[in-house]
Amino acid sequence: MEPHLLAALSGLGLGLSLIVAIGSQNAFVLRQGLRRQRVGAVVLVCAVSDVALIATGVAGAGAVVESRPALLDVVRVAGAVFLTGYGLLAARRALRPQALTAEPTAPPASMAAAVGTALALTWLNPHVYLDTVVLLGSIAQSHPGRQWWFAAGAAVGSALWFTALGYGAALLRPVFATPRAWRVLDVVIALVMFALAGSLVVAVL
Repeated sequence: MEPHLLAALSGLGLGLSLIVAIGSQNAFVLRQGLRRQRVGAVVLVCAVSDVALIATGVAGAGAVVESRPALLDVVRVAGAVFLTGYGLLAARRALRPQALTAEPTAPPASMAAAVGTALALTWLNPHVYLDTVVLLGSIAQSHPGRQWWFAAGAAVGSALWFTALGYGAALLRPVFATPRAWRVLDVVIALVMFALAGSLVVAVL
């Protein structure tokens, strides 16, 4: 497989693994999709915000690594530790799966309210910065010369997820309302995280 494509697929896999989880942002996008209210605006805000955060992380981490190349191995080890921990959390969620539900009958929200809520749930969530800016930005440096392919893959994953969640809400609702489906999904996420962590450890060795 071409190195550029491999980097892009790695970014896609990691991006999806980080974003596909029960949380306030996903619940809001799903809720808007179920109501069929301001779906395009909400999806656009979430996807563009993720792209901006990913780009910031890749550019910022890249500048640091270029100034201190020896940090690359440190970043890889730290990334492997973090991914392993994230994988363990996903495995733990799989043992106690929940269901993602949203109430479609609530009063409609204005465009400003919908966009403002989407922005707040994205930019005021500290985990977003840890996942996109710190983690994705750092892991991207394990693909020297192909960091932006990795970033592109992660950005595509984000756009695909929010689009599917918003516009496919009617179809996705029965799936995400089933704890068993989340168990399977969290198991897959855990396996992806462990695989990525292993690849970073191999790169250091």
